[in-house]
Amino acid sequence: MGILGLFLGMQLTLMARQVPEMTASMPPTFRQTQVNQILGSDLLTPFFEKIKKADRPVRVLHLGDSHVRGHVFTVETRQCLEQAWGDSAVYDDKITYKTSALARETGKAGLVYHAYGINGATYAQFNNEQTLSKFDDLNPDLIILSFGTNEAHGRNYTEEWQIQEMDALLATLRERFPEADFLLTTPPGSYWRKRVKTTLKNGRKTYVTRHILNEQVEQVALTQVAYGAEHGIPVWDLYHVVGGADYACRNWRSAGLQRSDYIHYTPEGYILQGKLLAEAILKAYYSYETNTL
Repeated sequence: MGILGLFLGMQLTLMARQVPEMTASMPPTFRQTQVNQILGSDLLTPFFEKIKKADRPVRVLHLGDSHVRGHVFTVETRQCLEQAWGDSAVYDDKITYKTSALARETGKAGLVYHAYGINGATYAQFNNEQTLSKFDDLNPDLIILSFGTNEAHGRNYTEEWQIQEMDALLATLRERFPEADFLLTTPPGSYWRKRVKTTLKNGRKTYVTRHILNEQVEQVALTQVAYGAEHGIPVWDLYHVVGGADYACRNWRSAGLQRSDYIHYTPEGYILQGKLLAEAILKAYYSYETNTL
């Protein structure tokens, strides 16, 4: 028993070391960050069982808005997970904004990470035959949904409208891909652009563009978290991981990781988001492995 206990302790230590502590790479200016974890991660057990078995290609399909369409965020996540789980299942194609981010399979066992985004998309804008038919041959085991930024910029946004959108898309995806598990991610944070009247030193009135914190992002994120808890879907709450209502948007901005529109992010910002998502998934996976020893 002593030898077995020592062996298990060594295994747990090894697995703990395998999880990249990427939160350490957050800019030092980031304030009020939270533990980088997936809420309800035990719901990913069916997907993790397939990863652990490693006897066939295990496929992830990451869908979303412009944050996904830019490919930097999802390519970073893909590469981090391939480093942990192997990359023999896909060809090493170069992915840029001008290429597809749908992976080409080699036929070997391992991780296959597909990504597809549409600029300006909401949940509802993905829920059509023309878009979803693109994925029919992919047979995803896990579908990651990264929406919320464009919902939060809706002038007539309501929580009820957001839930209806989520209900409709998830129902369609479940019917189309009955074997798939799901993971929701919350938006990172953004600002409104607003024209405001101001007075110059010479007394002349003029209008200038100001960026105002978009407080609806918090409601979108909270709604996604509550939706996941109610419907048994795990959620990676990026919004609160990086600072929540008080600091999420300010943290990205102060670190120089947002573009000038204060909606989209620099390559470095998207790379950090990709690393954080991969870290949260790997933490959940190694927790699953520990519990199945």
